[in-house]
Amino acid sequence: MRAFDYDLDYKNLDLREHPELYRVGRGEQGVLLVEPYKSEILPHWRFATPDIATESSETIYQMFLDYLTDGDFVGADMARKFIQMGYTRARRYANHKGGKKYKGAVPDDKKGQSGAHGREELPRQEEDPVKAESARIFKQKWDLCRENKDYLSMKAEHRECYKEFE
Repeated sequence: MRAFDYDLDYKNLDLREHPELYRVGRGEQGVLLVEPYKSEILPHWRFATPDIATESSETIYQMFLDYLTDGDFVGADMARKFIQMGYTRARRYANHKGGKKYKGAVPDDKKGQSGAHGREELPRQEEDPVKAESARIFKQKWDLCRENKDYLSMKAEHRECYKEFE
């Protein structure tokens, strides 16, 4: 598996028109870059409270199913990434008041990429039960995405179809 390609010009690239350029990568890589999906999904992504997380996760999960129905693997994978990010960000806020997990700023050459990038992780604080519940809600939807047989089949097909580009 080839890592997500951060070198593409995502601001001017429509991956619905060019799915051959899309790489799943690891975890949430590219979730805030890949268009037109970022613009379609991001307005629905929220996790501040369990009620908001429920509405958000259900909306994005329905988008995931709709992308699958449309045969749009890239869209489905991006919806899965937003759901995963709902879980991971809610967990971050549950563990770190204000959501700041690492000491210091993200290095300029790593902006938009996940990871510590050599920064020290800040100590966890007492768990915020509201954010923990929001995370649990997103985790349930994330598990549904990861276990979806159509999604898994399309993922394997995408990788096989475009392996020449990897």
